[in-house]
Amino acid sequence: MRALKIAPDATITEIDLPETGAHAAIRELLGFSDAVEQGIYHRRAVLHVHGNGRQVGLPQNLAARALASAWRGMVLYPLAGTVAVTGRTTAGELTGLDGDLVQHATAVAQTVRETLTEWRRRPPVSNEAAISELLAYATRDASVSR
Repeated sequence: MRALKIAPDATITEIDLPETGAHAAIRELLGFSDAVEQGIYHRRAVLHVHGNGRQVGLPQNLAARALASAWRGMVLYPLAGTVAVTGRTTAGELTGLDGDLVQHATAVAQTVRETLTEWRRRPPVSNEAAISELLAYATRDASVSR
């Protein structure tokens, strides 16, 4: 099953999850033995997130947050740690991730990396301005690559 791993440093890795036992493989990938939280931010995708990532101090995952926010069309809460992205059937079952959604994630992650590099040279005036800027870029990337 085609899926993506989004690391906190905004790198994307395509992964192949087993058809049976996908949930266990996702838990192992995220390093979390308890139930993994699932977020539906796009009707054809599921983001699998470490359930206590923020509480245990995992690094923020700006690429996953930007992607989820772009897909949902609004600023969402921070996500922490590695995030897995799978496809979703209309019945709500996990499936392989469609190519256009892989393109969205790849474009958003690239933009996040480029924006973070630019911010080292020209820091944003506030956290709110930074998030607004990043999410505007992510929304553009998710719509352009459709």
